[in-house]
Amino acid sequence: MQTFRHGEATWDVACPRIPSRVAGLTMAGFRAHDLNELRMVPHPAVTLLLDFGAGSPVLDCAAGWQQRGSMVAGPGLGSGGAVRAWGKDVECVQVRLSPVIARAVLGESPASLDGAAVSLGDLWGREASRIRGQLGDVASWQERFALTEALLARRYEAGPQVDPEVAWAWHRIIGSRGRVRVDGLAAEVGWSRKRLWSRFRSQLGLRPKRAMTLVRFDHAAHRLVAGEAAAYVAVDAGYADQSHLHRDVMAFTGATPAAVAGERFLAVDDMAWPSRGTGPGPASPDDGGSRFVAS
Repeated sequence: MQTFRHGEATWDVACPRIPSRVAGLTMAGFRAHDLNELRMVPHPAVTLLLDFGAGSPVLDCAAGWQQRGSMVAGPGLGSGGAVRAWGKDVECVQVRLSPVIARAVLGESPASLDGAAVSLGDLWGREASRIRGQLGDVASWQERFALTEALLARRYEAGPQVDPEVAWAWHRIIGSRGRVRVDGLAAEVGWSRKRLWSRFRSQLGLRPKRAMTLVRFDHAAHRLVAGEAAAYVAVDAGYADQSHLHRDVMAFTGATPAAVAGERFLAVDDMAWPSRGTGPGPASPDDGGSRFVAS
């Protein structure tokens, strides 16, 4: 376990020793005795928080809802800087699920989350209580990761899969860091734009254009945290200019690029998620000449 320090924040962070055997599933463990108010920055994944500590993490949304304890959040949670996290004596396993596998793991489409957070108990019933007890009973983080992976792998194998065309489109968006066009994706899989929009939204919980914007923002935000100049990040990430980057960052976080560069939620990623991503893409994901071939 490592210690993350950023300003007044001090958290213990654990990582699995080996990658998950389920593609699109990544995990990290967190222990925070005093989780001061933390701005939640939107991320292109479904977030599953498995709480087992003496205290409980709390999410507060400006829209008026509050969620406590184990929960699941849709991709893009926190847009506009509307969601804050806090808590005392928090211990949890945080799972990031590619939207491509989230439908099977959760048992329903991320579209039902609508960018918000819901109690895991409301979604999974008694299974949420069982996993909380099991995580608290074992002595090490590696055992907790193994328990979590076994549970999620079992659910994934039994759950509904997304269309291969939808999975392909998602991986193309990830591989290109959001720099593709909906018309191009539809042509690659042999669907109409309308059909792709409908299936993508219903199965992954995001419209294709929103997914592209979120993936591009996530890439740019981490570049800002790494200390790169906003003007350079804007050009390299595919924004029209620095003002375009500024507008996107403000829309997703409610803060300026300079403020986002110091966000703890993003700064911890290099330690907690050393191989960031929401799932592997297809071979040569940046090859604009590649095409989806139905079996």
